[in-house]
Amino acid sequence: MLYYLFEYLDKQLDIPGTGVFQYITFRSGLAIILSLLISTVFGKKIINFLRKQQVGETVRELGLEGQSQKAGTPTMGGLIIIISTLIPVILLAKLDNIYVMLLIITTLWMGTIGFIDDYIKIFKKDKEGLKGKFKVVGQVGLGLIVGYILYFHPSVTVRTDTGKVNIYNQENVNVITQAGLEEKSTATTIPFFKNNEFDYAELLSWAGDDYKDYAWLIFIPIVIFIITAVSNGANLTDGIDGLAAGTSAIAVLALGIFAFVSGNIIFSNYLNIMYIPNSGEMTVYITAFVGALIGFLWYNTYPATVFMGDTGSLTIGGIIAVLAIAVRKELLIPVLCGIFLAENLSVVLQVSYFKYTKKKYGEGRRIFLMSPLHHHYQKKGYHESKIVTRFWIVAILLAIFSLVSLKLR
Repeated sequence: MLYYLFEYLDKQLDIPGTGVFQYITFRSGLAIILSLLISTVFGKKIINFLRKQQVGETVRELGLEGQSQKAGTPTMGGLIIIISTLIPVILLAKLDNIYVMLLIITTLWMGTIGFIDDYIKIFKKDKEGLKGKFKVVGQVGLGLIVGYILYFHPSVTVRTDTGKVNIYNQENVNVITQAGLEEKSTATTIPFFKNNEFDYAELLSWAGDDYKDYAWLIFIPIVIFIITAVSNGANLTDGIDGLAAGTSAIAVLALGIFAFVSGNIIFSNYLNIMYIPNSGEMTVYITAFVGALIGFLWYNTYPATVFMGDTGSLTIGGIIAVLAIAVRKELLIPVLCGIFLAENLSVVLQVSYFKYTKKKYGEGRRIFLMSPLHHHYQKKGYHESKIVTRFWIVAILLAIFSLVSLKLR
């Protein structure tokens, strides 16, 4: 909203200084400051409101140290993250940008699913919450929307021929010539490989000359799978104080760098990467989101005074998935979101091995002391603060390794 106001003041009234709102970097800086202020200042009020409404966590008895002390801690704190993200975005971002609209839809969609899940757990006293099949339906529904928009919307284009761009400086202004054509494409980036663009449509090349017309049959299911997998991974990671919010903030910050350079023709030309028009505007959303996550950590670090609940964890996972797909870096998710992957795999391996050994030996055996993975380390006697800090360090290393893929190929 403020963007359009200052655009009018700059172009119509020619008021000095108002043109600064045209810069993504300026609005991104304001977004992270504003989201930090909202999440830290008003976060306490939201926590007090949740406490008055008796929106407390029901803790299952898992035999973990300090677990009983968490009972009654306010949950649904994901509302803090959602509110602190959306307010700066509405004020500072271009709301007619297709990528921003898609991220707002994702936030509200996944936030609603998580809210319903938490509501059932708390007020209906059902520890299982929303049935798994309904969660999956919601995730698939979002995947269909995101996949359809990214495939069919005319504003979602790419240009891979950045090497043909000629950029020169004229009177302290960068002038771009031979910009080439923007085109609809299902191309993505294969990290760490030279000439690393891959088009999902090529998987249907056997279908005839018009195979690209049916690329959506491949692209949309892939989008659905990624959104479902990452949102579930974030949900599993949210098990101890500060773990999900901290690791997510690190991954999202890395995605913000990818979005900024991919949406800037000068940087994409220099790095020789795919140029994605209009995607740079996502940086405003991303910085607001990072600020909200960091502000939430003020209350969520050990000992937590609020939990994000599924309202937060499902939303975080959905947003990270959509961001990665939008900047064509979804194949980097196993690296960038390596913590989520490890948590997911630990559960899959634990359950699969238990069932296999029970069938074979008549008694189920375990690979880990407990899954997800962070509970394994708790069982080994590590304090949860140490576990979280070390997971953060691993997440930082994975984020740096992911960013290196911009040049290392």
